Amino acid sequence: MPFHADGDDVGVLLCHGFTGSPWSMRPFAEELARAGRTVALPRLPGHGTHWRELNETTWMDWYATVEQEFNVLRRSCRQVFVVGLSMGGALALRIAERYGDDVAGVVLVNPAVHSTDRRLLALPVLRRVVPSMGGIGNDIKKVDVVEHGYARTPLRALVSMIALWHDVRSELHRVRQPLLLFRSATDHVVDPSSARIIAAGVSSDDVVQVVLQHSYHVATLDNDAPEIFRRTAEFLAQHRAGLDEQAG
Repeated sequence: MPFHADGDDVGVLLCHGFTGSPWSMRPFAEELARAGRTVALPRLPGHGTHWRELNETTWMDWYATVEQEFNVLRRSCRQVFVVGLSMGGALALRIAERYGDDVAGVVLVNPAVHSTDRRLLALPVLRRVVPSMGGIGNDIKKVDVVEHGYARTPLRALVSMIALWHDVRSELHRVRQPLLLFRSATDHVVDPSSARIIAAGVSSDDVVQVVLQHSYHVATLDNDAPEIFRRTAEFLAQHRAGLDEQAG
């Protein structure tokens, strides 16, 4: 299920979301590859198999996979952009926080770094009683489109994801790269607090927010996917132009 494509000297690393798989980002990755970019879309540990396997992993495992893919791209490309959906947005932000100028830009689609859902306060106790709860996947407005995420949400892994959120939020000021942030007007998984926290917390001079009116959470498979792909291509081209000017 992972996807890789060799292209030009602009690399793009895509990170899928919690309990999901590369399937949710596959059309996005393929579109970037058709445009000639060098693309990496890894499968995060514990994902794309069974939710019980995800419960045996932590956010550090997920981040280690993303970081490894980033370093492969960094060695072969002049520029690397990071792209994240949902929790993948948190992983992309952490790469931007840690690698500074080695990241040319950040693209986020309904990123998750916080939740106002008070039910999460019970997690430290609940995870010791039951291993999982109902799934959060397949929040898609477009008819007959399936995300292929887990039907259950593993609670130990969920607690670890919240720890990732805390880590990323504490270092948001280190994000100085150009940022393109897509947010669905209606999202049944991630509430608007994440986008507000990110926009207010980063130090980037170039921040563009786009509100998606016709998609739910998994917008990369939804009605607004073509707009996401188009605007991302323009974002990459804009900052690739800056690279060409420097080279000239």
